[in-house]
Amino acid sequence: MKHSTVRLRRLSRELRILRATTGMTTEAAAEQLGWSRSKLNRFETGKGAPTPADVTAICHLYCAEAATTEAMVQLTREVARRGWWTAYSDVFTGSYVEFEAAAKTICHWAPLVIPGLLQTENYAREIIRAGHPDRPDIELTRRVDARMQRKTTLLGTHAPMLHVLIGEGVLHYPVGSANVMAHQLGEILHAMDQPNITIQLLPLKAGVHGGTEGAFSVLSFGDDDPDLGYAECPAGEVYVEDSEQIRRLVLTFKRLTDACLSPEESAAFIAATRSKHDLP
Repeated sequence: MKHSTVRLRRLSRELRILRATTGMTTEAAAEQLGWSRSKLNRFETGKGAPTPADVTAICHLYCAEAATTEAMVQLTREVARRGWWTAYSDVFTGSYVEFEAAAKTICHWAPLVIPGLLQTENYAREIIRAGHPDRPDIELTRRVDARMQRKTTLLGTHAPMLHVLIGEGVLHYPVGSANVMAHQLGEILHAMDQPNITIQLLPLKAGVHGGTEGAFSVLSFGDDDPDLGYAECPAGEVYVEDSEQIRRLVLTFKRLTDACLSPEESAAFIAATRSKHDLP
């Protein structure tokens, strides 16, 4: 994560829009700039970060207004700014955590485990240990610390709206001791009291549903930035940017929401389940 992927994504979109307003093709623009087509294409697809001088040259070619040029150059400088997650670059090998930190709204479907943003330290340790059984304790601790640091995203004036749908099976799936699960479910109940967090439970009685293919997230950023879909599997991370695919994810999330218990019913169900995990 050498550069801010969120700002780079925004910058690349703005560069494409600027060029589109001129009617110029990528080839024609690159030729007039004295660049290769691949160089300009890297900037327009977010696969490379331009310098302020590069962006100034592009804006000059497209006859952009001074205010637009200034804003674009400033955005280019901000691409190099780094967030807290860069201190955990050995843990966060992808870009999701940065998108998560920048999102205004996060919708997440969790059919197998409690989402990372809601996990307690002990629950997270058990989940991470199961996924990395051969790693030394010091590395496991660092991964847990990184996951706990992610939770700060949900605090403060810029906290996103978080809407989580949890499959009922997650509540019964034993992770660590009964005490670990009791504390984890208590953490969820506490989170449900926060004004920016909505948690709903999909009961087993709902039967077969559209979320059987696995967990996914849809992140919204505002400011005309397009939504981003995300899914993770043992083979790696998948980022979804195609508008039609995003539409299908949003529709699936809505259908799952409609099949879920209400937040109030979900809280009562989780509280009842928590009592079964409590140690005598």
